[in-house]
Amino acid sequence: MVTNTAAGTPPAASPIVYELAGITKSYAGQRLTALERVDFVLRKGTFASVIGSSGCGKSTLLKIMAGLIPPSGGRATLDGTPVTGPRADIGMMFQQATLLPWLTTLQNVLLPIEVRDGKAAAREARPRAMTLLQTVGLKGFEASYPDQLSGGMAQRAAICRMLVSEPVVFLLDEPFSALDEITRDFMNMELQRLCAAWEATAFLVTHSINEAVLLSDVVYVMAARPGRIAEIVPIDLPRPRTLDMVNSPEFGAYVRRIRERLDTGAFK
Repeated sequence: MVTNTAAGTPPAASPIVYELAGITKSYAGQRLTALERVDFVLRKGTFASVIGSSGCGKSTLLKIMAGLIPPSGGRATLDGTPVTGPRADIGMMFQQATLLPWLTTLQNVLLPIEVRDGKAAAREARPRAMTLLQTVGLKGFEASYPDQLSGGMAQRAAICRMLVSEPVVFLLDEPFSALDEITRDFMNMELQRLCAAWEATAFLVTHSINEAVLLSDVVYVMAARPGRIAEIVPIDLPRPRTLDMVNSPEFGAYVRRIRERLDTGAFK
């Protein structure tokens, strides 16, 4: 059975880690409203996704959550502290791995620490980076350059780069959308495994309903013009999730519910 609620927050469970309250974003001298009163919370150890049509403000929302751009109104807080700029406790992955071609895999993983805290801090973090590379199956590729890695391997290196600073929350901007379907499925299962191992709090922007349902504890359906949360759909499927679940009636019911909302009310 699919359950859902009106726009708001999911039922209380684990502690709140990240909170958005009344987030708005306007451009062109307030003439264009990209986001309008977005409210939701991320709870510790949960995986949430936001899905909506192109141009509905998903990427703008993620940039505000990462501290890359300020909101025009409202409040974003992480562990009770306002997010006013980039922070070490917020990890982010983008659609492309964005590894620097002149650096090795290990150097790319350590780069955020070196840029933020200096070479000495990067040297201290080296054992942690090596352990992460082993965890994601990249042991032996530490000295390889990006052009020697497959697309999936490059994204696994990007995962390590996100994790090496030990962030409190992971923000994921369609990190596997450029991969082929088989590799994308593998990486989604790998991401689930790592999130479970880290007891991570994760938030994913995606255009894939299947991906959102497969990975998430809750899916936020975003309406366009201006962007806002149209509906919250809690996903009550057992963990760990498996690729076989996409063929189950329960999985199909969630997909149909979200599709129906995207095809109708999310655009009103």
